[in-house]
Amino acid sequence: MSRRVVVTGLGVTSPVGNDIDSFWKSLCSGNSGIDKVTSFDTSDYPTKIAGEVKNIDFSQYVDAKEVKRTDRVILLGLVAAQNAIKDSGLDLSSINLERCGVIVGSGIGGMATLENEHSKLIERGPGRVSPFLIPMMIPDMAAGRISMDYGFRGPNYAVVSACASAAHSLGDAFMMIKSGLADVILAGGAEAVVTPLAFAGFCSMKAMSTRNDNPQKASSPFDLKRDGFIMGEGSGMVILESLEHAIARNARIYGEMIGYGASGDAHHLSAPAPEGAGAQIALRMALNSASLKPSDIDYINAHGTSTPLNDKYESCAIKKVFGEHASNLHISSTKSMTGHLLGASGAIEFIATTLALRDGIVPPTINYEDPDPECDLNYTPNTAVKTPLRYALSNSFGFGGHNACLALGKYETPETGN
Repeated sequence: MSRRVVVTGLGVTSPVGNDIDSFWKSLCSGNSGIDKVTSFDTSDYPTKIAGEVKNIDFSQYVDAKEVKRTDRVILLGLVAAQNAIKDSGLDLSSINLERCGVIVGSGIGGMATLENEHSKLIERGPGRVSPFLIPMMIPDMAAGRISMDYGFRGPNYAVVSACASAAHSLGDAFMMIKSGLADVILAGGAEAVVTPLAFAGFCSMKAMSTRNDNPQKASSPFDLKRDGFIMGEGSGMVILESLEHAIARNARIYGEMIGYGASGDAHHLSAPAPEGAGAQIALRMALNSASLKPSDIDYINAHGTSTPLNDKYESCAIKKVFGEHASNLHISSTKSMTGHLLGASGAIEFIATTLALRDGIVPPTINYEDPDPECDLNYTPNTAVKTPLRYALSNSFGFGGHNACLALGKYETPETGN
């Protein structure tokens, strides 16, 4: 069995908006969500900026008592999931919930809870550690809570592959629906690690930008002056559905997921393989699984972290795979506006890619001012571009050498091909 897989619902919590309309409008307008960190004192940190989720009242979505015993990463995921399900128009009373799954990734999980409860342990002893520590902390609990809230009893788990977690979650969901193991899967990722310890760890690695004086300019993928990524937080959730199931309930269809590639660098703990060797494998695999030629692709939503090595080697991988067509591609990094949502990044970028195909708009890479000779492709500098788009890829690469590439296409009806 091989079934077509379509996108029927989208939900997001992000530094640039907590609903799809504001999220997409911000990206198309080139608005940055990066600012000074407000959640803790960064005085002693070399990096003092991040993309935080603002203007969200979790008690509007979750019982106030539950908010207190639920980590922020789960709350961000629950909000995005609720919005995605609402957006999809699914009538949960009329579908087989045993055929509905949840696959939600997170790179780290409940970091704030771990830090807070460890402080209690050290300062006040083991008897003061919360009984909710474990369910608040473990990375799979967003998936678990979503399935409990909506009664989805199909495949239910988390993927943990650093910054590729959400993309791998979407890829797994795609393969399960395509092979007939499920009809509907809510897939995506959630991350909330703008916390003292996580920040300290990334600062010690010298992985994050230290351009604190102008936060909205600090994330500058593919630009010569880039000096590290900017951490973001949030969640992206997507309803993927078999085409038959979507048509049977007369669902609105955003687009079609048509391919998936995944690979390992087998190279280094945190640095990408030279020339993006692992990324090349994932790109080719995604094209092959979608039955596409390199020349078919119109747009790539790049991993584009604003780190020196990633942007250089991702550009190299694209040139190796696409050859002469590489110069014709529209490429952009929406991380220039959202920051890097780590384990959730692949999901919000899949959403951005879906909307780009729907509207024929390539969101920009902002802060692209000084071209890097080693990054010499069309990164859609600073301003969105209106252009017909038919096929696109979304790239996600993670520490440990985890690579994922998702292929999307404009939806064509089975009857007419239009």
